[in-house]
Amino acid sequence: MRKYWVVFQQSFQNEFVYRLNFVLWRFRNILRILMTYFLWHSVFSSNTNVFGYSKEQMMAYVFLVLIVTSFVMSAPSNDNVGGEISNGTLNNFLIKPIGYLRYWLTRDWASKLLNMLFAVFEFTLLYLLFRPQIYLSQSPLQLFLGIILLIISSLIYYLITKLAVSVAFWTPENSWGFMFTILVFMEILSGNIFPLDLLPKSVMTLLQFTPFPYMVYYPIAILVGKLDVFNTIRVLIQALGLLTVCYFITIKVWRRGLKVYAAVGI
Repeated sequence: MRKYWVVFQQSFQNEFVYRLNFVLWRFRNILRILMTYFLWHSVFSSNTNVFGYSKEQMMAYVFLVLIVTSFVMSAPSNDNVGGEISNGTLNNFLIKPIGYLRYWLTRDWASKLLNMLFAVFEFTLLYLLFRPQIYLSQSPLQLFLGIILLIISSLIYYLITKLAVSVAFWTPENSWGFMFTILVFMEILSGNIFPLDLLPKSVMTLLQFTPFPYMVYYPIAILVGKLDVFNTIRVLIQALGLLTVCYFITIKVWRRGLKVYAAVGI
């Protein structure tokens, strides 16, 4: 554990090396929230209720997305792992007494810490500007379970992205294209743009068998008390099941990829 703690510390410090990249990433998140905010503000200009949501409820959802995505979907490894496989620098890790996937998970968590610190600042600033009504659950149990789901969701996101970049073992030149496709699906189907319960019930039922709604929609739904305790526990069990499936698939694909890894470029 000590070596991963060292990796965590160094990774947190390294986040300040590429300050412009980080600032642009945070600016992108703020811009996306503002675009979504003004989109729904326009929709509600002539309606008091849309798909069962009041204007206040929808605006609260939009602002909570900023916090949840900063924790779940901030991961610098998405831009590096595929490149390290493609150019052969993966060799530098395979000969060291450190797990490559655990190494990048540690680095990702360091990035999440910094992103969360900035997200809290950004959320406070936007809150002071727009004054949305944010209603969180009054149940400590609900809030605790919501935080647990956030952690599970973050791990699911990590495993899916690592599974996506594993395509670089077989097609190094197309790894980023495949990763981009997965990210687009995550943006749309995770609840990043709108609450997923706006979709038809049949579509929402099908989505429960995919990892996407557990990344943004369900954590927010639990934190604001939209789900009762029974459904919250059900969602947690489903998320744990998906996490287990994603873990074994990722490990199996990763090990198979290492067997064909040729370190092209070294």
